[in-house]
Amino acid sequence: MSIFQDSEICRGILESLPVGLCVVDMQKKIVFWSDGAERITGYLRYEVIGHSCVGEALLHCDQPGCEFCKEDCPVALAIKTSHAAETIGYLHHKAGHEVPVRIRAVPVHNAHGSIIGAVETFEDRQPATSPDDHKDGLQLPGFVDDVTSTASRVMMESRLRETVGTFTEMQVPFAILCLRLEGLAHFRASFGREAASSLLRVIARTLEAALWRTDFVGRWTDEQFLVILNGCREEALCSVRERVRHLLAGDAIEWWGDRLSLPVSIGEAKAQPGDTIESLMERAQKSLAAASAGCARAANATGATPSSGSQ
Repeated sequence: MSIFQDSEICRGILESLPVGLCVVDMQKKIVFWSDGAERITGYLRYEVIGHSCVGEALLHCDQPGCEFCKEDCPVALAIKTSHAAETIGYLHHKAGHEVPVRIRAVPVHNAHGSIIGAVETFEDRQPATSPDDHKDGLQLPGFVDDVTSTASRVMMESRLRETVGTFTEMQVPFAILCLRLEGLAHFRASFGREAASSLLRVIARTLEAALWRTDFVGRWTDEQFLVILNGCREEALCSVRERVRHLLAGDAIEWWGDRLSLPVSIGEAKAQPGDTIESLMERAQKSLAAASAGCARAANATGATPSSGSQ
C-alpha cells in the first residue's frame, strides 16, 4: 500500500496547506479546519469545529446581505447545485477587521454519490496596501500615524496636494471619502484609551483591505479617516462608498467580554475643475456633516448607544 493512502498523512497534508481549508456537513457545521484557515481568520480549530459556518469565522460576502450565509454563499451553492462555486469576498477576522479573500467551494460526495457536505478554500487576495507601498514617503518622520500605522495628516495633505495637481494638469479623475467614528471621545472616556486605539486600528485595517492598491488611506483627525480614490469616476463613487460602509458595519473589538463598536459616517466629494484642496475638503466635510446628522437621527429613533454592543 502506498504511504499516501494513510489517512493521517493525507490529513496532515491538508492541514498544512497555505490556503485556508474547511469542510462542512449538510447542516453547515464545520468538521475540519486547517492551519491556513487559522492563519487567515485568526480562529483556532477548537473555536470553530462543531460550530456552524454561519458563525463569525466564515461570514463572507461579495453582495450586501450575503454575510448571513444564505443561498448565495459558495458553500450553499455547491451543496445545492452539486457544482463548484467561486467568489471574491471578505472574511471577518477574529480581531474584528475584514480580510479580502478568494473563496472556492466544491461538494463532497459519499461512496453512493450523495452529497454529504462541502469543502471550502479561501486564500488571501493581494492587500490594497503593504509595508512596501508608499515606502519612501511613510519612512519619513511624522508621516505615519502612531495609533493606526496609516498615513498621518501631514502625509495625506501632501498626497492630496499631489493628486489635485495631477487632476488639474491631466484631468485624471479621483474622489475622496471622509469617515468619522461617531462618539469616539465618549467611547474613549467610557472604555479607555487602549480600547479606542484598538477600534481605530481595526477600522484602519478594514479600510486598507477594501481599497485598491492605487488608493490611499490615512488618519485625518482624531476621529476621522481620509481616503483618496485614484481614478474613481463619479459613477463608481457610490458603489465604492457603499462597499466600504458595508464592510465597516461589521467591525468591532472584543473587550473584557463585551463586543464594542461605533457607527461610522461617510462623506464624499469628487474632484471638479478648478478645485483646490480646501474646496474639495469643504464639500467632503459638508457631506460628512449631513451623514453624521442622519446617523444621529437614526440613533435617537432607535434609542441606540453607539459606544457598546454591536452596530
